[in-house]
Amino acid sequence: MARGPDSVRIGNGAGFWGDNLDAPIRLAETGELDFLTLEYLAELTLSMLAHQRRRDPDAGYIPDFPETLKRLIPSLKAQPALRIVTNAGGLNPEACARVAARHLAEAGMGETRIAWITGDDLLPRLSELKAAGERFHHFDAPGREPPTAFVSANAYLGARPICEALDGGARIVITGRVADASLTVGPAMHVFGWDWEDWDMLAAASLAGHLIECGAQVTGGLRTRWRDVPDYARIGYPIAVLSRTGDCIITKPQGSGGLVDRETVTEQLLYEIGDPSAYLTPDVTLDLTGVEVDDLGRDRVKVKGAKGLPPPSTLKVSCAHANGFAAKGDLVVCGADAPEKARSCGEMIIDRVGLAGFTLARTEIELLGTEAALPGGFSPEGPFGKLAAPARATGSAGGIPPREVVLRVSAWDSRKEAIERFCREFSPIITSGPPGVTGYAGSRPKPRPVLSYWPSTVSRTRVPARVQTRSATELAAKQEAA
Repeated sequence: MARGPDSVRIGNGAGFWGDNLDAPIRLAETGELDFLTLEYLAELTLSMLAHQRRRDPDAGYIPDFPETLKRLIPSLKAQPALRIVTNAGGLNPEACARVAARHLAEAGMGETRIAWITGDDLLPRLSELKAAGERFHHFDAPGREPPTAFVSANAYLGARPICEALDGGARIVITGRVADASLTVGPAMHVFGWDWEDWDMLAAASLAGHLIECGAQVTGGLRTRWRDVPDYARIGYPIAVLSRTGDCIITKPQGSGGLVDRETVTEQLLYEIGDPSAYLTPDVTLDLTGVEVDDLGRDRVKVKGAKGLPPPSTLKVSCAHANGFAAKGDLVVCGADAPEKARSCGEMIIDRVGLAGFTLARTEIELLGTEAALPGGFSPEGPFGKLAAPARATGSAGGIPPREVVLRVSAWDSRKEAIERFCREFSPIITSGPPGVTGYAGSRPKPRPVLSYWPSTVSRTRVPARVQTRSATELAAKQEAA
């Protein structure tokens, strides 16, 4: 491939489904980007999308993306070189692409090439794969037999199909489940034309992708010394400026809130890393032990030194299976002895479900406001005992019990009717329990079906990816026909 630019500027405007809706727009307007990536898929997101697809075969993608794309159209028109790569396709990349195409066509951008990538969805192929020897044992507990039925099973694809889509002229690339960092690796491979066995360069691009994949986590979000972070309300989202030689500068748009320094980058560097000498991705096995992090000042941090080895022979698979029903409800309990009253109310709810003939499989009573959410709870001997000491001195917790707590009672059972009865036992507490119970202003809790996460692996040779590309005009016509 002919030598191209010496660097590429990739910004990530979303770290999960539900992230700041304005971040991609501000980043595209002010980031001077070559590529805008939008990362939407956390481990359990596909389970939520599976719920949607079960109700509607045309659903199963991230609905935020088409709406975000409409708002990005002015930037796409003003910046002809700007491209978008996203995993918003979820369980239905083609449907997502069709809706995106309609918005582009309506805006007079019908010539825009849109690619969608499939092959990660293994659900229709499970019988075939099991017959070929794939066992789908639990990733962390190989001895556990898998559930009898999955509702979703998606392999983590790598960067190759993204690069192929960009090589083919796509301006918008919509994938399903790919590794988060691969959203950055794909554009880097497209721009630089590195060899697919140049493991150090793949490691460099994967490191850049890892640092920006969670959005504002690397620009001040979750920073330990949070008081030092300026203008959280307008926090800028990250940009990786990756060079042909593998060096990378992490930065953010000028004038935006937040900050990028050695501390924010180092904290994100360690995020979700098990073995720092062998961080497994579909593209490369990443060795982070020699990474150098240099603060260049003015929200610019240079990282270099990642090393790479060949990736594992298997791909991670994100599966979900139906696993009973759950519900939770909240009540506010006020007055003297509020924690004691609240716990008593929680026990009443569970006892009354038992009197109705149901012994719930799992229940939990939480007293929010008594430090129940902290690991170990409030206890002078517990891990947060010292932290709680100042609060104890002011009487807000500890020696003087709080006079207002939120009671939260949760339950799970394989029987929907048991959870339905559990949900009905909250409102009677208002008049048949102790005084001081309030906060029951909404409707009663409702049972919800539970989809549980089941991580597994599959041989990468059995997961071929497919890239399809059409113009927005062609895809929009397909949407109308559908």
